[in-house]
Amino acid sequence: MKALVFENPGSADVLHMHEAADPVPSSGELLVAVTAAGLNFADIYRRQGRYPLAGTSPYIAGYEGAGRVIAVGENVTDWKTGDRVGFADVPLAHASHIRVPVDHAIRLPEWLSETDAAAVLLQGLTADYLLHDVLPLRAGMHVAVLAAAGGVGRLLLQMLKHQDIHAFAVASSLEKQKSCLELGADAAANYDTWPEQVRLWQSAGCDVVFDSVGTTLTQSLDSLKDGGRVVLFGMSGGALAEFDPARLQLNSHGILGADLWTYLTSAKERQCRADRLFALIKEGSVVLPPVTQFALSSGADAHRLLETRSFSGKIVLVP
Repeated sequence: MKALVFENPGSADVLHMHEAADPVPSSGELLVAVTAAGLNFADIYRRQGRYPLAGTSPYIAGYEGAGRVIAVGENVTDWKTGDRVGFADVPLAHASHIRVPVDHAIRLPEWLSETDAAAVLLQGLTADYLLHDVLPLRAGMHVAVLAAAGGVGRLLLQMLKHQDIHAFAVASSLEKQKSCLELGADAAANYDTWPEQVRLWQSAGCDVVFDSVGTTLTQSLDSLKDGGRVVLFGMSGGALAEFDPARLQLNSHGILGADLWTYLTSAKERQCRADRLFALIKEGSVVLPPVTQFALSSGADAHRLLETRSFSGKIVLVP
């Protein structure tokens, strides 16, 4: 097995290739030859030491990918060698081989490539639960999406449009804002002026703000209508902005924390949500992100590109 690893947290320079014996599947596991693995900001944070790491040194990042089953462990009855499989929450994915618990394995439709599956599963399942599970959303609502040009934001904008929900996109550059409008947002603005622009777009404010930045929390609250809610599902900007909780009572505002792992509780949940995502892709309601591929051995360069935050699309690592 070959893997992209690091011994100690640091810059992308700490990453290097490592060879080890191929893993052996335990009972209830699949051994998968990885075709493509997604690179996400969480992998950057793990390499920097900001997020916890699975396993022991040398550490392997990555949780998302796709490939083909090459061996099955005991008590596995529904999978066989040669089956195509995707996964969104299995650690140690930035390697040529990975052990995938059957409860975490997702069957891929024949028309979807393994590279495209690796590019869409994690963010796609995140957008799916935000749309369907956190709070009731209805056609005609007005919502704002922060980091709207990012992996989750691009997909969420399209899903909202499919449900006839009006979306205001917040993105850092004019180019990214234009992309958001093309994906279905009604309006867009940058981080400097967006609360004011929201009021020009919808004078009462938003029903919901989807905030994955965290440092923008007070701005998100300022953008709500009376009775509105902020869905906080990430902190990519750093620590949360301080605010007085008493202000929530004045306008009946609320803040809901949200995390994908709360909803991926079984094999059935994973597959049902993935199938719902696949159906939207097949019918053309959701367009896959543009994919940039790096060889796994060039993973350090891939990390550097993603860290610039100028990149738009999805990076996949190919063993």
